[in-house]
Amino acid sequence: MNIILLGPPGAGKGTQASRLEAERGMVQLSTGDMLRAAVKAGTPTGLKAKAVMEAGELVSDEIVSGIIGERLDMADTETGAIFDGYPRTAAQAEALDGLLAERGRKLDFVIELQVDEDALVDRITGRFTCAQCGEGYHDRFKQPKVEGTCDVCGSHEFKRRPDDNAETVRTRMAEYRAKTAPILPIYEAKGLVRRVDGMADIDEVSTQIAAILDGKA
Repeated sequence: MNIILLGPPGAGKGTQASRLEAERGMVQLSTGDMLRAAVKAGTPTGLKAKAVMEAGELVSDEIVSGIIGERLDMADTETGAIFDGYPRTAAQAEALDGLLAERGRKLDFVIELQVDEDALVDRITGRFTCAQCGEGYHDRFKQPKVEGTCDVCGSHEFKRRPDDNAETVRTRMAEYRAKTAPILPIYEAKGLVRRVDGMADIDEVSTQIAAILDGKA
């Protein structure tokens, strides 16, 4: 099973990808992580990417495709891959089809986590974490049991990500729409797109995704 997970930052893609890895043995392929790993490992494509990045230039589609190809050749991806952050253009979508076909594989689904922008802004801007242990909280949905004290480690220090503000979130949403606009029609035409309610409870989103993968939705 090879799928693309789509959704703006804060939609819960990372959480759902982690669950699919744990429950189905699939592997999340995030282009940023793979790029750093390939550079560190000194793979042929990683060396090319390193030279480009050191020159302060953007890594080309060809290099990104090469890194994905190298990663797909690793045995752990045979149980299935979750593509995150790729493809973002029509050219990349075509390249991905080729990479999978060369390996006797195909894309099964493109799953979009749909969100309500105003509700997502509320969800993200209310987030804060314990500065000591990293436990997550929210102004409205999950306050510490004792005000000002972490439930897990008892610390009294909390922090918020500086980019978790309404303006930044709305900018990210606009960027997401601009990036997915070119590829959604391609996959719609192939009948691969499925949508789930990204604003639902985490377990409910997982159930919706499982139904799609199991052919029940």
